[in-house]
Amino acid sequence: MEVSIIKTTPDDIDNVAEVFDLYRVFYAQKSDFDLARRFLLERIISEESIVFHALDRTSSTTAGLAQIYPSFSSIAASRIWILNDLYVRPEYRGQGVAKKLIHRVHAHAVETKAVKVVLSTAHSNYSAQALYESLGYQPDLQFKTYAYKL
Repeated sequence: MEVSIIKTTPDDIDNVAEVFDLYRVFYAQKSDFDLARRFLLERIISEESIVFHALDRTSSTTAGLAQIYPSFSSIAASRIWILNDLYVRPEYRGQGVAKKLIHRVHAHAVETKAVKVVLSTAHSNYSAQALYESLGYQPDLQFKTYAYKL
């Protein structure tokens, strides 16, 4: 398997949306390819996010994706990136695809002079936590995250 990490363009959207739909299903959402496609396409066209996808060159299959959103740290007075979505198809797990995607996110963060990449994952997603910690991510012990659902 030869995997390349590619910045997603509107031309790639159908293949990447299929994986994004799987990601949403992983987090207990109903499968909806049209919604996944529309959401990703809107983010990319409006430059609200950057999506990188892992392309298996031998089968032309999208093996996984990482979606990042720009943000800023007021305290550091610098750009940060939020790694909001990371997903690898089950048949590609354990082959380094997620690490390659994260390394590409890190490279993009450096290219854009960001000071950090932040992420969150489900408390029960132990495999993701192990991956993030193996790459140097540390749990935030200083701040507690809250959300207000509208």
